[in-house]
Amino acid sequence: MDYQAALALALPIGVGLAAIGSGIGLGGAVGKAMEAMGRQPEAHGKIQTSMIIGAALCEALTIYALVVFFLLQGKIGG
Repeated sequence: MDYQAALALALPIGVGLAAIGSGIGLGGAVGKAMEAMGRQPEAHGKIQTSMIIGAALCEALTIYALVVFFLLQGKIGG
């Protein structure tokens, strides 16, 4: 197996794993934030702001994986 075939197999798997990890992280963060807002409604604004910042950081992993996918996709053909 040459490196092009290895890239063709590894790149989609890597992006998929990054998306799964991001989904698990986002689900846990949003779920806990909802619980916190339910327990302490007066802190709703602070909790929501922190949740949105955390969700953006979790989603950055998938975006970085997608950028690497597109950068290395050119190495597959040829």
